[in-house]
Amino acid sequence: MSALKGMKILDASQIMAGPYCTMVLSDLGAEVTKIEKLNGGDDSRQMGPYVNGESTCFFQINRNKKSVGLNLKEQEGKEIFYKLAKEADVIVENYRPGVTKSLKIDYDTIKEINPGIIYCSISGYGQSGPYAHKGGFDLVAQGMTGLMSMTGEPGKRPLKSGIAVYDIGAGITAAYSILAAYVHKLQTGKGQHVDVSLVESGLPWFIWEAAAYFANGTLPEPTGWRHRVSAPYQALKTQDGYLMLGCANQRTWEAFCRLVIEKPEWIEDPRFKTNTDRHDNVEELEEMIEEIFAVNTTDYWVKKCEEAKVPAGPINNFAQAVEDEHYLARDMIQEVEHPVIGKMKTIGPASKFSETPGQIKSAAPTLGQHSAEVLAALNYTPEQIKELEEKGIINSGKEEVKS
Repeated sequence: MSALKGMKILDASQIMAGPYCTMVLSDLGAEVTKIEKLNGGDDSRQMGPYVNGESTCFFQINRNKKSVGLNLKEQEGKEIFYKLAKEADVIVENYRPGVTKSLKIDYDTIKEINPGIIYCSISGYGQSGPYAHKGGFDLVAQGMTGLMSMTGEPGKRPLKSGIAVYDIGAGITAAYSILAAYVHKLQTGKGQHVDVSLVESGLPWFIWEAAAYFANGTLPEPTGWRHRVSAPYQALKTQDGYLMLGCANQRTWEAFCRLVIEKPEWIEDPRFKTNTDRHDNVEELEEMIEEIFAVNTTDYWVKKCEEAKVPAGPINNFAQAVEDEHYLARDMIQEVEHPVIGKMKTIGPASKFSETPGQIKSAAPTLGQHSAEVLAALNYTPEQIKELEEKGIINSGKEEVKS
């Protein structure tokens, strides 16, 4: 049995934040029906690379979902949406604020049809406030929230995160917020509007930075490969590459000195005696450690650290990461059969449950793949479905549909 079996989600989102949220919930057993534009569908379908003409970007984030191509600008399309909304527990959308109202699929409209609906809006800046009207993008959020002012090396050009951290963060925030609202609904029968913004999703993550700034006004600055407050907690060069060393407390520092580099005298060295001392003298400490590390390989030093129970690991590229035996043993890399792409690997669910494990049950759908099936479940006849397609209200899988 799946943890969210019975939860019905109507997904009117696209690109990344909303689809990531609904993918996580679908892995946990929710039934997700994805509403897409007739021509082209979710904009991520136009993002390469492609295999047999299908977007692998869309493939990676839309598994376990059904696709319905629907024209929401026409009244007949809205009526189909209303019928689906009446049966849904959750709606997820990421239109710019105001668009759902103009389409007449906003929260106020839907709650009249389904008072128990949990309606989650994901936007750049939220549904209120002076920036609500602005469009939001991951990189803009990384800049606006201060993240890029802390990323990179001191005095050099600001750097973005290696992944779309705010898009994914907003998706995660939306997922746990929906689950909280769903528990509330199970207890009270009441739905509600959940308002999630990209720029706000990441702010609560700035724990150490907030501690320093709110305590004494210290502005966080780029620290490159080093940790902001602990040392040595950073990337260090070895004979053949780099490793990440995590001496984040006194015990691991002392174990590192005694058992890994065999320099017990460093423990009492006034430059390195406390974490504050080590942080204040980090450049000198780094140079001394790297002089020792230069005589052997990354694998050698990682094994030495493991034996001493000092946290350390290699700095992998993506190929090395997804081929790591640990991830493979925990089913983090799985293979799915797609009707057009064929077999392709994807990253599996991260949460492990003893009773209700997450599952990848189906590959991402082709555009409009389930339109006829979903409408049939709403008691539309084959003749009605054909007529709706001819009128440009639905897409049942054709490449282009007249508008």
